Amino acid sequence: MSQYHPLSLDEAVALAQSIPGHFREDAELSVREIGDGNLNLVFHVTDEADGKGLIIKQALPYAKVVGESWPLSLDRARIEREALQIQHAYAPDLVPAVYSYDDELAITVMEDLSDHTIMRKGLIEGQEYPLFAKHIGRFMASTLFYTSDLGMNQQEKKLRVAQFINPDLCKITEDLIFEDPYRDSPNNNFSEDIRQDAEALWHDDELRLEIALLREKFLTHAEALLHGDLHTGSIFATPDSTKVIDPEFAYYGPMGFDIGAVIANLLLNYAAQPGWSLSLEELQARRGRLLQMVESVWRHFESNFRELWNRDVVDVTARTAGYQDMYVQKILRDTIGFAGAKMIRRIVGLSHVADIDTIEDAALQRQAKQAALQIGTALVRRGRFASSIEEIAAIAKQAAKEEQVTL
Repeated sequence: MSQYHPLSLDEAVALAQSIPGHFREDAELSVREIGDGNLNLVFHVTDEADGKGLIIKQALPYAKVVGESWPLSLDRARIEREALQIQHAYAPDLVPAVYSYDDELAITVMEDLSDHTIMRKGLIEGQEYPLFAKHIGRFMASTLFYTSDLGMNQQEKKLRVAQFINPDLCKITEDLIFEDPYRDSPNNNFSEDIRQDAEALWHDDELRLEIALLREKFLTHAEALLHGDLHTGSIFATPDSTKVIDPEFAYYGPMGFDIGAVIANLLLNYAAQPGWSLSLEELQARRGRLLQMVESVWRHFESNFRELWNRDVVDVTARTAGYQDMYVQKILRDTIGFAGAKMIRRIVGLSHVADIDTIEDAALQRQAKQAALQIGTALVRRGRFASSIEEIAAIAKQAAKEEQVTL
């Protein structure tokens, strides 16, 4: 019989005390639940004397946003933990360390990152992250290259694919990103002031064709081990440090999906900026930084990825002249298409982003939603035909040009 049960606060403290060598023997520990997600319990345990802490994350057997009518496999906790361990091996400074785990209780005990800020919150507040693009570009290049057929033995990779079969959470992605926004689904969640924009998606056959092709890639292109949900709410950051968390959606899929997710969330913040900037000068400065960050994320990914390929590729056929360029172009096009799909789903789908939904001015919030949809749909349409990362900035600037902003 399974011993699974949701942890109590006292049990979380006892578990923290059992981690060898982490806390002082006479430490007085305090605990609080900090999880604000839909799928897990998250406890922050700290030593009140010196502030040292750790995080305990426990998967729930259902989606909190819906309740027990939406059951989920607890195996996702193992998947998340093993993904963290693999990612930490390739980018130890960019991923929290795992201290302990219990697969039966679906628990992972990991490094405390309370000295960092969730990046989404920081961007809303106007925080600058000058090293983020460099960090996340290296993270994605390393974790994607070394878990692909390019960077590891192909037979071992096939076993790794089986290790990260993640049907429950992939189903969430398949439904909420590639299906629901393009039909009259009960899972959709949008305000009435953009109903016309949302319903237009359901009848746009050209757009729906591009989404169908992106969905096919998500379903069938097992290129590398993805984080699977790499948005600014899954990244802790300071101006000097970046930490990637929460890879419970990890599975083998197309590399551009992760890169596109990062870029989509920067662009969602771009669309939201009229609701957060205090002047036109600040608006222009913030948006300029965001577009520069978008391009830098791709450039750091590409330069690191090509360097790893040239140095460590294990597939002899991958050294064929011209193959690397074609491969990188494919990733770029996938990145742009997936970025658009991620933006669209955050406006009309079940789960939104605080960048836009917490704008107090209703008119500016509506404008941000419409700008995000305009950028997202343009990216989806452009993805298969794109030739450079600069095309994203051109699309975003066009959307901004059509706004009627008064601050």
